[in-house]
Amino acid sequence: MSPCPHRDRIAVPALKEDAKRGLVCAECAKIGGEWVHLRQCRTCDAVLCCDDSPNRHARAHAEGQDHPIITSAEPGEIWTYCYVDDAVIGRR
Repeated sequence: MSPCPHRDRIAVPALKEDAKRGLVCAECAKIGGEWVHLRQCRTCDAVLCCDDSPNRHARAHAEGQDHPIITSAEPGEIWTYCYVDDAVIGRR
């Protein structure tokens, strides 16, 4: 893990394990898209699809909204990542 100057952008807590079940990518749901894994924006709480997904909505959101910090929204995963620094910055 590395120090990250973007940690101050974290405004919402990570999802609790039981809250991760049944989530969908909000943007894929609008267009009938599919996703591989889900990510939670730690600035605004949006849940969007990962970089392995065809539409990469989490990255587009991070870049477009200047919300660089995400946490996995997948059950059993407990890491936090910064797109700007390309680094894992925490393992809850």
